[in-house]
Amino acid sequence: MTAVQSNQATFREPQGETARTRTSNAMPTSGPYHGGMEPANDARRDYRRLVANGYDVCAPAYNAARSLEPPAELRPLMRRLPDGAQVLDLGCGAGVPITRALAARFAVTGVDVSAGQLALARDQVPGATFLQCDMMACDFAAGSFDAVVSFYAIFHLPREEHERLFRKIHGWLRRGGYLLATLAMTDEAAYTEEFFDVEMYWSNYGIDEYRAMLERTGFDVLESGVLHHGYDDEGAKAEQHPIVLARRQD
Repeated sequence: MTAVQSNQATFREPQGETARTRTSNAMPTSGPYHGGMEPANDARRDYRRLVANGYDVCAPAYNAARSLEPPAELRPLMRRLPDGAQVLDLGCGAGVPITRALAARFAVTGVDVSAGQLALARDQVPGATFLQCDMMACDFAAGSFDAVVSFYAIFHLPREEHERLFRKIHGWLRRGGYLLATLAMTDEAAYTEEFFDVEMYWSNYGIDEYRAMLERTGFDVLESGVLHHGYDDEGAKAEQHPIVLARRQD
């Protein structure tokens, strides 16, 4: 990935980071993660339901831990959109800080699988519209949105579905519309780990595969960089999340 200087947001090439990098292999003394990563390969388990139920349980703790300030990496997208633009936030969680920052200028629809998260989002961002839905099951008319954003969410879907999701997003966007999403640095088969005292599921490819996937599904990557964990807890272990701003090809 190439470094891009964009006003207040600086995007830099990560150096040898994993999809969600810790500063050491030791168990964290602070932050959301505890215990080890376990393979998520039990065909008898419903991992989609695990994600929804897990966020229902941990929604208050997750919400309390999030930074109230939107990341600088949101600004390049916001500068490109006119006031009143239609924006879809996939995996909006409790709505803070991303949905709330977007809703200050745009018409925002937030989608999340967790009823617990959405209850908080409706209270914290009353100006947005919220839908409870697995993002793979959402059905919007073609050309409904000027932009789609997804922060810390796509990796909760089985990675085999990610390319299909990008194709769906491409169809939901208007010509020249934008996608801003956090992805993952390295290839990791599906696994679970304790997260805010609940079991949680992740599944992802590496950033090189995601860039190729975006090209295959009709996107041009405009800017790319690294986003950190977004928690207010200064003691939380470091994380590195690739973030890409892409535009639908016309």
